[in-house]
Amino acid sequence: MAALIDGNIAPRRFPCKARTVVGGDGRSLSIAAASIVAKVTRDRMMVKLARRYRRYGWESNKGYGTPEHARAIKQHGVCPHHRRSFSPIGRALRLLQNGQELPVPDED
Repeated sequence: MAALIDGNIAPRRFPCKARTVVGGDGRSLSIAAASIVAKVTRDRMMVKLARRYRRYGWESNKGYGTPEHARAIKQHGVCPHHRRSFSPIGRALRLLQNGQELPVPDED
């Protein structure tokens, strides 16, 4: 038995063998199904978090880098649920720590 991992990097510690599949959601029905389940689960989690952290608009942007979300981060900073390993959040934290302004993307 092996787990199929979408991408080219397998987790370092995993309870079973792992096989990476680049473009896995387009090549494997099980990876595609897992991707949908993960997205729906994450979106539901973001809606719940939005009740506690109303400032970020997570009920509508689901935490994606929308202009609305960027403006909220600029105005209110980063909360404990922002993923620091995500490069835009890391950049925002560095800018804020240095007293610099955060750029806000234009509306499309």
